[in-house]
Amino acid sequence: MGSRIVAGTGSPVLVGRAAELDALVSAAQSPPAVLLLEGEAGVGKTRLIEEFLARPELAGHRVLAGRCQASREPFPYGVVVEALLSAENRLPAAVRHSPLFGVLGRHLPELVPQLPPPPEPAGDSRGEAHRLFRAVRRLLALLGPLVLVAEDLQWADDGSRRLLRYLMSDPPPQTVVLVTYRPEESPGGTPLGRAHRPAPGRTSIRVRLDPLDAGDVRRLAAALLGEPDVSAEFAASLHRCTAGVPLLVAETVDALRDTGEVASADEAAARRLLDAAGVPASSREMAAERLGALSPAARRVTEAAAVLAEPVPAGVLAAVAGLDAARGGRALDLALERAALIETAGFCYGFRHDLAQRAVYGTIPGPRRQEMHRRAVRALLGQRPEPWARLSEHSRRAGDPAGALRFGEAAADRAIDAGDPATAIGLLQALLAAPDLGLATSDVDRLAAKLGAVAANGVSQTEVLGTLEGLLADGRLSPALAAEIRLGLGLLLVRQADGLEAARVEIEVALTGLGHRPDLAARGMAVLALPFIGATPLRTHLPWLDRVEALISATDDPRLRLTLTANNLCSRLHTGDRGAWAVLDDLPADAGTPEERRQLARLYCNAADAGAWTGHHRWARSLLRRGSRLAAGSGSPYVVSTARTTGMHVDWLEGAWNGLEQRATALREEYRDLLPVASELSLVLGLLAAARGAWERAAGYWAATGVHQADNAVTPVAIAAHGGMAGVLLAQDAAGPAAAEADRGLELLRTKGVWAWAGDLIPVAAEAYCRAGRPASAHALLAELDRETSALAAPMARAALAHARGIVMAHEGEPEAAARSFEQARAQYERLPAPYPAALTAERLSHCRLDQGDTEAAGALGVLADAFAALGAPRDAARCRHAFRSTGAVTPSRRGRRGYGDELSPREHDVARLLADGHTNREIGEALFLSVRTVEQHVANVLRKLRVRSRTEVVAIAPRDRPRPVPDEA
Repeated sequence: MGSRIVAGTGSPVLVGRAAELDALVSAAQSPPAVLLLEGEAGVGKTRLIEEFLARPELAGHRVLAGRCQASREPFPYGVVVEALLSAENRLPAAVRHSPLFGVLGRHLPELVPQLPPPPEPAGDSRGEAHRLFRAVRRLLALLGPLVLVAEDLQWADDGSRRLLRYLMSDPPPQTVVLVTYRPEESPGGTPLGRAHRPAPGRTSIRVRLDPLDAGDVRRLAAALLGEPDVSAEFAASLHRCTAGVPLLVAETVDALRDTGEVASADEAAARRLLDAAGVPASSREMAAERLGALSPAARRVTEAAAVLAEPVPAGVLAAVAGLDAARGGRALDLALERAALIETAGFCYGFRHDLAQRAVYGTIPGPRRQEMHRRAVRALLGQRPEPWARLSEHSRRAGDPAGALRFGEAAADRAIDAGDPATAIGLLQALLAAPDLGLATSDVDRLAAKLGAVAANGVSQTEVLGTLEGLLADGRLSPALAAEIRLGLGLLLVRQADGLEAARVEIEVALTGLGHRPDLAARGMAVLALPFIGATPLRTHLPWLDRVEALISATDDPRLRLTLTANNLCSRLHTGDRGAWAVLDDLPADAGTPEERRQLARLYCNAADAGAWTGHHRWARSLLRRGSRLAAGSGSPYVVSTARTTGMHVDWLEGAWNGLEQRATALREEYRDLLPVASELSLVLGLLAAARGAWERAAGYWAATGVHQADNAVTPVAIAAHGGMAGVLLAQDAAGPAAAEADRGLELLRTKGVWAWAGDLIPVAAEAYCRAGRPASAHALLAELDRETSALAAPMARAALAHARGIVMAHEGEPEAAARSFEQARAQYERLPAPYPAALTAERLSHCRLDQGDTEAAGALGVLADAFAALGAPRDAARCRHAFRSTGAVTPSRRGRRGYGDELSPREHDVARLLADGHTNREIGEALFLSVRTVEQHVANVLRKLRVRSRTEVVAIAPRDRPRPVPDEA
């Protein structure tokens, strides 16, 4: 990169070149040495040399540097002469006293005052050259130790090549000769004019500098932007655009520096940003250089490749260039020889990267470019399968809007049939947004209807929302289609943060105009019937549920029946309708058409979600397997996203926590724009963090669920988040705030009226009320829950009722009655299964038995400590160990305690996790029931075993979900 980079685009760090740099430095330490550094233009040769020369191993070396010029003006021995000029005013005195150095004056007039008089001419050119070569070598020996740098040898004059061959065949002592070149532009592929053969006993290495891989491009972009990281999607798009050439990466990033959230751009945003950034100056310069070196026919072939914009066979290139096969083949040979084009797999030819293609495309005059696009349509029409999308683009650029519409719509239809909604959405959006197609109202209606239908199956919906809103505003839609598009907009808004209330409004307005499409009206009603949207009371949803139920019974359309059932049946499952679960037994295992298969997959996955929220965990796992299998091949990424999220929720419920944090975090990032998915994953991550004592992190996750904006939240998620926040406050002995948080959660639960979702909130609410001095509130809550859930299929809520009864009875000094309730709750939780609340109730049961004088109950606390530790709940494990020790019980003798050596012990794992979350020693002690002094010892062990020097380094590397052994320490 070096001096060719424009100001402000140089990387503050060298990325991806450690091995090459080490190889150069190692060779330079055994002089005399010859270092050949090869790589294409912009790959970073100069930048690597700068880093090489700055290494401390070369601190005592003089540096003489020259660069060959692309100009064809005669400049004999130019690169060496330029290098020697940098030694001006620093020539040793011995130079003045040796007649040999007089020959240098003819080529270095700036040094004449320091040189002896020139010798008599040798009489022949070879003799003169030999005297010059000897003088240069002797001068370098006197100036050593030194590094002679000669860059860009592909442009070297013949004299420079001969002189460098002479010097490199036997370099002076204490001299390192470093030359760089572009192999693809060197005459005959040899920058020195012939192969370099090092003298015996001399150090010589050849280092090839390849473009950066995608990971290194990501690190380089982050360094250039001054960000800790950039998104993988942006880095991948940037790598594809630049082929990993550092100069192009640097110039492209510099052009994007002021365009907004570059670092966090997703794939679609990255494409838009990179297209808008234009072609960097270096790409235009490289394109001009290479085109200038081509014959007219080779230039036309290269232009044809730019028009086609992707690798194609030689015959297609020739046809688009307007050449016959033989002439086109010869022209292609020259374009390949001059590195204007490259060969890719399968004997296809194109450009090394997108920027090179765009740079050449920009040089083609408009009329010739349009004619080439017409030829491209003719050349591609015969291919099978037909490249409809490419044909559409070529038709548009050839000035044929009818062809562009016909081919583009065919491409979208094929993507829909293939189950690829993302591609179909992009194609339809492009057609609707193209101002040069002159679409009629009927065309807009048809394309918009397809877009609205396919968008429901995709996950990249932010852009679709803007397109649909624009269509409703620009007046191009017919009134009938406007209602359909408004419905589609509402269906998408349901999935967006802050979009639930807007969705309800859009759907209700759309229903007034859908008399001509009762099937679509039914879909809108089914969404209005969904009980988990916002804070709308269940009583408002029930009439819609009944209306949709009637439509399901009346329709003969199997697709519509499945579509409506996927919403309505699962809505009833959420509410705890006992009869709804029996309906699942009558559902088919598969469906006939792709759309019916998508709807059946959605039905099973929705039912699994309802099972997870109401306590039918085994049902949920089974239904999820069926739905995921159907969704995987049905072309419905949105259903896949909800299935994966429900799977994470069920993993939490069933105690499958190993690796769950990493999986849920990655999935949340992947689906961050989908409210139902991202909010449920945030809930799970918060519950995991709370179980590990990371309370601040848990609060951050729960805030992201929308818990503080009930009207725009997924209701069961918000209710559970209120329960989690109240539980954390109780753990910090903040009973009053915990009771207030429980009040807020219960207000939402009562407003909504779906008591089947009460399981995550009721036990913590009961404890908060008891500890805050509000026992009457606790008793009233238990009576209310019993009344509201007695007739429901809501096993989690019923287990929570028994759990909460035990809490209230224990608080009121009735250990025997409390023990019976805890035993009942534990059995119910275990049947679900829900091992974490089962262990929590078992812990309370042990305390009740201890209060009754059952000393054997102490042993159960030790067993529970191991169970909590194996589950991944270190705070609960520590609490049980502390309680066990406080009873005076003695841990059964083991034959020695296991030694962990350099591995972290289970307790040190717990400490490391809390360190990684930024906790102080005091906070760690409180979470793990340890003294501060004991924590200090554990922290010292963690730092030593992880080989880090400070607590902040543990943040980056502490394991969070590593498989945990059963603890060996009490």
